[in-house]
Amino acid sequence: MAERFLTFRVAGQLYALPAGQVAEIIRLPAVARVPQAPHGLLGLANLRGNVLPVASLRGLLGGEATTDAATRAIVLDGAAPVALAVDVVEALVTVDAEQIETRQAELAARPGEILKGAFATDGQKSIVKILDIAALIGAAFVQEDRARPRRAQSGPDVRETAADSAEDRQMLVSFDVAGQEYAFALDVVLEVLNAPESLAALPASEDLVLGVAPFRDTLLPLLSLRGLLGFAARDGHDGREKVVVTRVGGALVGLLADRMRTIFAADSDLIEKVPPVLSARAGGEARISAIYRGESGRRLVSLLSPERLFREDVMQRLNAGGSATPETEKESGESRGEERQFVVFRLGEDEFGLPIEAVNEVARVPEQISRLPRTPKFLEGVVNLRGEVLPVVDQRRRFDMPALEEKGARRLIVVRTERHRAGLIVDAVLEVLRCSADDIEPAPNLTNEAVRLVQGVINLEKAGRMVLLLDPAELLTRAERGLLDAFEARTERARL
Repeated sequence: MAERFLTFRVAGQLYALPAGQVAEIIRLPAVARVPQAPHGLLGLANLRGNVLPVASLRGLLGGEATTDAATRAIVLDGAAPVALAVDVVEALVTVDAEQIETRQAELAARPGEILKGAFATDGQKSIVKILDIAALIGAAFVQEDRARPRRAQSGPDVRETAADSAEDRQMLVSFDVAGQEYAFALDVVLEVLNAPESLAALPASEDLVLGVAPFRDTLLPLLSLRGLLGFAARDGHDGREKVVVTRVGGALVGLLADRMRTIFAADSDLIEKVPPVLSARAGGEARISAIYRGESGRRLVSLLSPERLFREDVMQRLNAGGSATPETEKESGESRGEERQFVVFRLGEDEFGLPIEAVNEVARVPEQISRLPRTPKFLEGVVNLRGEVLPVVDQRRRFDMPALEEKGARRLIVVRTERHRAGLIVDAVLEVLRCSADDIEPAPNLTNEAVRLVQGVINLEKAGRMVLLLDPAELLTRAERGLLDAFEARTERARL
């Protein structure tokens, strides 16, 4: 009886897999690296809309997980597909069953190899080792059914904590327009995106109408917040512009701001109505619905309402021709599943997301961070954030990444879990992303305890992006959570 094998080379050695285990062979795709991943896991890739873990066979065999232009990925067939990165794919060969030696394979196995057999080829000159790939992967990774159950994507502790503070705080998204700070309530912001590089201009349109841009499966009309607020158009662009996606009269619109500032929780007692003398005016002042007075009055943020940005006649047309009504929106939401929002940030070249329910605010990294003696390397120190002592975690150090040379764009994401509140230093905050829960794919189960923090993946196939969703409660190890418990206990005693 003859058997067919795919042969390939890794670190100069010739290996084989049964052809029936191979679904296809592809060029090595771009991968999103998983922080603190096992040695053999290169990351996650997008294969025709599906999230695929990519493992380095060099790494699985105990070597250095290196790749180059010649590297190929062998996609394995099965219920949970995996791609294996190999140096060179050789050939598809047919071998008689009696030519396969199992005892010789056991004797010839090198450290790290798990073999099922071996056979000779090229006129008995080369020995091809048949890998037991299931055992090799099982030895390197903890499979899902062997690990503890995964947390729900938005743990009840996060939502309960957010609900507890919702009565006296309002979440706001703030941004700059003409050097002034404005904000929308978070619940009216669908997403915050990078400004598109190109726009399709609309003929005979007002100056404040910038054009239309592709957005998911539709076109998004893009309007200038500068124009809506009565400011002059900006000369040139600096690449920091953001598009705030909201809904006006049932229609989706994108509002272009100069740059995004922060996401923060505003004390409701500090949000005041606009003085009547301003609300009665016809200029940009009439667009302001309220003013947040923070930092003892030193920070004034003008709150906007999408409906008040447009003239009455425009609102009437939008309401008459809106693309969706509350009833149809509800039906659409039910058909697509619960909608979720995530704060997306960048570390190196990779993008990560945190559920917005767990994010208290996004702020600049304070210039003064007080170091603490005898603390682990991940704890950068503590800061005083509006009267509260906040431990700060350098997320690059936490993920064993090199220090960032250019630190101007760094941001501090204040995250709250059931037991802790901490600031995470990240390279940059990119956007607020909204998606259906149905669009979130579970993280592939090629994981171990060190990477349990990845709870899902948003696969933005058209944009060529992949966002790894992190579990806030898993950002720290058990030992590190214990250190923060002790730190918070000392802080509480100091208050008393």
